[in-house]
Amino acid sequence: MFVSISFSSFGQTQKPAAAKIPGIEQKIKDRGLVNIQEADPTILVQLKYSTTDNFMHKDVYGDLESAYLQPEMAKRLAKANAALKQLHPDYRLLIYDAARPNSIQYHLWDALDDLKIPSKNKTMYVADPKIGSNHNFGCAVDLTIADKNGKALDMGTKFDFFGPLAYPRSEDGMLKAGKLTLDQLENRWLLRKVMTGAGFKANATEWWHFDGMSKKEAKAKYGMIP
Repeated sequence: MFVSISFSSFGQTQKPAAAKIPGIEQKIKDRGLVNIQEADPTILVQLKYSTTDNFMHKDVYGDLESAYLQPEMAKRLAKANAALKQLHPDYRLLIYDAARPNSIQYHLWDALDDLKIPSKNKTMYVADPKIGSNHNFGCAVDLTIADKNGKALDMGTKFDFFGPLAYPRSEDGMLKAGKLTLDQLENRWLLRKVMTGAGFKANATEWWHFDGMSKKEAKAKYGMIP
């Protein structure tokens, strides 16, 4: 049984009043990762876990507000953004998440228990921190496409929607059932086209998630961000 959860409170990004947790950005920099916007300043960034606009409704990234990836991943992302602009000059990639320390992975994993996600389904939405996510190696990115005003295109669900409506593997059935429109799917297809063309691999259960290499390769080449 799949659990479908949407978050109607998602909307304008709000920074919490609480003091920032120090040190996360420096931890990532110390591992040699690069700021995505240094590779391409036209890429937009809005880290959802550095706001309250996420499934936990809290900021878990502290001082981290810029998006980082391994250098080769950042170059691929810039390539994808260039391809997107060539197809649609007014469009830009909008980053929701990139490199993530493994210590933060535990917060996301534990938060699924609060949402009553069955244990057998947890890895469909958050990687087990004991194994690690490709985000923890700086080799995965969550993103969408934004228009000339910086507004995200309609992809049929919000970021972090838990359920089949967000699954690329379920899109044909959702279209036939009238739960997704052709315009929404064309936006997803465009995102996948530019990302896979730049060397990323799409995820079967999250339209926004793309991996730059396998977890095994990432672990061997880069190691985990603690």
